[in-house]
Amino acid sequence: MDVQLYVYDLSQGLARSLSLAMVGVQIDAVYHTSIVIDSIEYYYGQGVQTCRAGATHHGAPMEIINLGTTQLPLEVILEYLESLKTIYTAEAYDLFLHNCNNFSNDFAMFLVGKGIPEHITSLPQTVLNTPFGQMLKPRLDAMMRPIVQAPTPQQGAVPAPIPAGTSSTNGSASNGAPVSKSVPVSATEIALAGATGKVNSVTTIQDVDRLLNIAKDRSAIIFFTSSTCGPCKIMYQPYDDLAAEVGEKCVFLKIDFSYADRSISNRYPHVRATPTFITYLRGQQRDEWSGADPRQLRTNVEMLVNEAFPAHPHLFKSVPTLLRQNQRPITYTKVPPLEKLVAKLKDVGVDPAVRSIVSFIDNRERFGALEAPLTQLPQFAEYLRKSTSTLPPDLLFVSFDLLRVTLTDVRVAGFFAEEHKGATGTPATVAHLLEHVNALGEKAPYPLRLTTLHLACNLFNSPLFIPHLLSPPLSSTLISILTTALLDEKHPALKASALSLAMNLASSNHKIRMKKHTANNTSPLPETELEESEQVEMFASLLETLADDTEWTDVKKMALICIGWLVYCADVDGEVKDLWNVMDAAGTVGKLKGKTPEDRALIAEVKSLMEV
Repeated sequence: MDVQLYVYDLSQGLARSLSLAMVGVQIDAVYHTSIVIDSIEYYYGQGVQTCRAGATHHGAPMEIINLGTTQLPLEVILEYLESLKTIYTAEAYDLFLHNCNNFSNDFAMFLVGKGIPEHITSLPQTVLNTPFGQMLKPRLDAMMRPIVQAPTPQQGAVPAPIPAGTSSTNGSASNGAPVSKSVPVSATEIALAGATGKVNSVTTIQDVDRLLNIAKDRSAIIFFTSSTCGPCKIMYQPYDDLAAEVGEKCVFLKIDFSYADRSISNRYPHVRATPTFITYLRGQQRDEWSGADPRQLRTNVEMLVNEAFPAHPHLFKSVPTLLRQNQRPITYTKVPPLEKLVAKLKDVGVDPAVRSIVSFIDNRERFGALEAPLTQLPQFAEYLRKSTSTLPPDLLFVSFDLLRVTLTDVRVAGFFAEEHKGATGTPATVAHLLEHVNALGEKAPYPLRLTTLHLACNLFNSPLFIPHLLSPPLSSTLISILTTALLDEKHPALKASALSLAMNLASSNHKIRMKKHTANNTSPLPETELEESEQVEMFASLLETLADDTEWTDVKKMALICIGWLVYCADVDGEVKDLWNVMDAAGTVGKLKGKTPEDRALIAEVKSLMEV
């Protein structure tokens, strides 16, 4: 998709003619900018707003700049925009320090790897550098705020893209602007979303075949009726209700013989009475019955859906202690003394990319995200990749630590998560750094190994990273790094940090698995679990941590929670279950001696899951 920058002049030409006399410097325009992708305009004013391109209240843009193209899927872009909304709120708007141009710059950096023209982003400081600019700052801000924070014009509003599996109700933000949630990510999901959650009234055999084909991996039911059938009317509302309740698990069809083509009668010549119901399971006809009995209909549909999507036995077990464990990512946010840290790099520390990141971190810590605009992220990424060959191993941790700290900012995390070629791929810089440390193995200096584990934990700060972190090659690299650290008996801090990473991996994996067992999976991002071989590798190393003879500690509790999340609702015929049976994991867990009632309840619950 092409990415364009729309540039507006809020002064409507007055800045060019009056600026020299008013503030003592020539200003060509009071810039307002927005990003346009696929004919939709994204801009910052009363929060993050959207409208059709060129339909804002600012009129026609004075200039349109082509920034390049992005291969990122729209659902990934919208997910990143959601994270930006925590920084670009209506209350945080500041004409000089945190404005639409800062938003456009951050968004462009994410989309195409470069910011917007510097003469636009530097204009506020140019004005503030003049005596009159400082004096007029409050008045200018008050004067321009109603203009830049006006609501999106109704005629320019765009409907929110609807995620697969949800209703078509449009959402809106508190300011009246449409909220972009997510979009279907494949033709199959689009078809499924259009066919499920409702009753499909059909009149042709082609429509019947199309809908049954959509349901070939799940269930379907056909309700045969006619306009002259009185008892059929009793079943209309219960049938509609069931379709809405069951959602994507079953496709509901209704055929009224009074209006249907003869081809349908030819396909189903044995259906002579109405109401009649026929069910299908994974493409094969299953049951048939007649009669206006809502209770029988509900019972048969529930049995059909349960057979198509059998409930996992763990879902019937009571494990409240395990399920209420905190699943928020564990992150390492402490900022070291930056100048002392960078001083270790000597001549390398004066690299412009390093200095810009140090300045960014310092401004963010002192003044907050509002006054910490992104700077040279592409150059910083290039510096990081080169540092693995230009810095000695004992100093490499400095570069890693700078990245660790910056990843706590959602904008930086978003940039590094999608720093790859094509619509999909592995984040280039992060993959390079992790693979370098993994290749060094135990030979890597202790500070580098510890910082790498902390950096890896911080990757989970952005939902954009999760699909990458749970898929090869990043998932394999992460598990190799953490299992090596778990087996290190010389450095307790390494083991504790590795367990933090294990908690993040297991928790993210558990969340995705649980979505598969619920009907409300509306995530816009493609989500897959860790490969079974990787889950097995992590499970084995965690179990070894539990099997030593040391007393109960927080480290053991973390390992047990990770095992519980890996076990809960694991494939009943999968490798993880085979492993816990072969290794008698239930026996190992049963020998643990918790210190508190909660610890003992957790031990009992995880043990019971492996006895099913």
